[in-house]
Amino acid sequence: MEWFHSVQQWFLSVQDKFYMAFIEGDRWKLYFKGLGVTLEVSLLAAVLGVVIGTILAFMKLSMRKSGKPTLLARIAGIYIDIIRGTPSVLQLLIMWFVVLKSWRSGVLVAGITFGMNSGAYVAEIVRAGILAVDKGQTEAGRSLGLNQVETMRYIVIPQAFKNILPPLGNEFIVLVKETAIVGYVALSDLTRVASQISTKTYEAFMPLIGAAVIYFIITKILSILLGILERRLRKSDNR
Repeated sequence: MEWFHSVQQWFLSVQDKFYMAFIEGDRWKLYFKGLGVTLEVSLLAAVLGVVIGTILAFMKLSMRKSGKPTLLARIAGIYIDIIRGTPSVLQLLIMWFVVLKSWRSGVLVAGITFGMNSGAYVAEIVRAGILAVDKGQTEAGRSLGLNQVETMRYIVIPQAFKNILPPLGNEFIVLVKETAIVGYVALSDLTRVASQISTKTYEAFMPLIGAAVIYFIITKILSILLGILERRLRKSDNR
């Protein structure tokens, strides 16, 4: 019966650790507050990322009549190279301690930073989606008397949207996980809350595993919604 006693002791130990990490002092509320900060930063960054990325994509697609990139295209290329070539944690620290050091809102600074970071990746997603549309569609639009802007608005972009949407969903899922570093600017997000509770309870396993489970549930829900969206898009393509 020794093994049974050992299992019983292990179960009681896990139960005690769970109680200290989530129940004692209503610590479960801290996890929900931390999750709220994580989602707030992620949503703000996602919106900014789409706006910045779309602008950068059209800048990078701009060409002179000779076929060479315009100045705007070169600027967009430099921006994308710099953002993609440096760690996001350094970008966050630079924005917090240097560029926006007078700002008091950590959520706003983090949202802007991750929005700028995400924008570099979204730009390539949007650009690839537009380039994936057959050139014949553009030619057809111009033959119907539409100018370049109208052709892009009414013909190219609606078709590119189906190619762009799934990768954009994946980018948002990645963004949720990347915001785990906002603790560097004193934001009590989900990861930082788990770390703080670990310090109070002198037990790291349960708080960190709890935070990991919450992250997994959120990203899993987003993945399921993205899968449903992709299936609907495929059905509309087959009609």
